[in-house]
Amino acid sequence: MTRIAIASDHAAVELKTMLRDWLGERGHEVLDLGTATEASVDYPDFGYRLASAIEHGDADKGIALCGSGIGISIAVNRNPACRCALVSEPLSARLAREHNDANVIAMGARLVGPDMAKACIEAFLSTDFLGGRHQRRVDKLTVSAREPA
Repeated sequence: MTRIAIASDHAAVELKTMLRDWLGERGHEVLDLGTATEASVDYPDFGYRLASAIEHGDADKGIALCGSGIGISIAVNRNPACRCALVSEPLSARLAREHNDANVIAMGARLVGPDMAKACIEAFLSTDFLGGRHQRRVDKLTVSAREPA
C-alpha cells in the first residue's frame, strides 16, 4: 500500500483523525503530522511539515486539510518537491493525478464532508499519471524549468 502523510490545522483535526484511521484500516501506512487538538494553530506550519515529509521520502503521497483547503495548499506548494491540488470532488482528484502528477491533495473540512473526502482520496490514490503530453507541462512546474517557452 501507499505511505501517506496527513496534516491539518485545528479547523480540520476531526476530519484528519477520521481519515487517518480510515486509511490505516485500508492498509495504508499513515504518517500523522498533526495537529492533534482543536486549539488554534497556524496552517502553514502543518503544510510545511507535510511538504517536508514528501521531499525527504517519508511519504509517497500527502493529504493536507484546513478549513477551506486553500491556505494549507499554498503552504505545501511552496516546496518544489510538491504538486498539491485543491480538490472538492473525485473528478478533480482524478484529474490532478492524471494530468498534473499531483502528489498531494488538499481539502477544506468546512466545505467537504467525510464521505466526499473519502471519495476524493480513493480517486487520488487509484489514479496514475498519464504522462505523454502532460509530462512536458509537469516538467515546466519545476524550479529549473521556469523559462518562457
